Amino acid sequence: MKMIAIGFEGSANKLGIGIIQDGIVLSNPRHTYITPPGHGFLPKDTAKHHREHALDILKKALEDANITPEQIDVVCYTKGPGMGAPLVSTALVARTVAQLWQKPIVAVNHCIGHIEMGRLITGADNPTVLYVSGGNTQVIAYSERCYRIFGETIDIAVGNCLDRFARVLKLSNDPSPGYNIEQLAKQGKKFLEMPYVVKGMDVSFSGLLSFIEERAPRLVECGEYTPADLCFSLQETVFAMLIEITERAMAHCESQEVLIVGGVGCNKRLQEMMDVMAKERGATLYATDERSDPSHPLSKFCIDNGAMIAQAGWEMFRTGVVTSLKNTSCTQRFRTDEVEVNWRE
Repeated sequence: MKMIAIGFEGSANKLGIGIIQDGIVLSNPRHTYITPPGHGFLPKDTAKHHREHALDILKKALEDANITPEQIDVVCYTKGPGMGAPLVSTALVARTVAQLWQKPIVAVNHCIGHIEMGRLITGADNPTVLYVSGGNTQVIAYSERCYRIFGETIDIAVGNCLDRFARVLKLSNDPSPGYNIEQLAKQGKKFLEMPYVVKGMDVSFSGLLSFIEERAPRLVECGEYTPADLCFSLQETVFAMLIEITERAMAHCESQEVLIVGGVGCNKRLQEMMDVMAKERGATLYATDERSDPSHPLSKFCIDNGAMIAQAGWEMFRTGVVTSLKNTSCTQRFRTDEVEVNWRE
């Protein structure tokens, strides 16, 4: 019997509602909260954005999928990790819908949503996963019913590092600051050596960010480096750090597959660098990116979306997992390795 899941994602500045039927994406609309150049997004304002757009996105999800609420088997929502206020506002919508429609509800880990969507879209079997986004940076591998974290950032996420530097340069947040850094970096020619901080299997970006934030205005003003040069230098440095710890995890796991998930995974330069490493090891790179046009500003599934929550929730629900209403809370620091992955052998 076919089973349909609807997923609600709102852990950061993107509100997405997606519908999955047995591994097929029926709909996946979303709306992004975009702030002026030089500004980030505050939790309370982001939550307000999600509340204002939730019903429109829900209506569009149902229309695009051409289904009615009666046909949905389970409601899934992001429990965490993420920003508190946006998480809670989105969970409230999912909880209300589940009660109105009289459907079971499943709380989903945001990171595992990315992984399961990546596995579904790319066909990767048992990859080492590099999960890179605005709020998370982890190297992950599956073992004995758990996604084990082999390495991670010890301070800020790589996406947060890129976003904050985009603010220094006053780059637009439309469609995303990371995308605009990527485009500017393509024009960079002069490399600025920056702190390269790898500690065992973990990475640190805060010192590197402080280094470049402090020097950028002076270096650009005196004409020694262009903004493009600085974006190029920043990308090359942070991506090299990520690939180093990913390769070490692949060697430990004897893995022949590597999967990139998360919003920063849209970056073509990161994919190119990872592909070189993978080929040198005789391994295969899988990138959660279905863009037919490489110049398109956003990928289909890399960035936060509702379908990834629906897919992970679908996997959980088919193995008997249901969340009681009294436990449909949110956890800002919900770690990937806290979830029992009972749907994989």
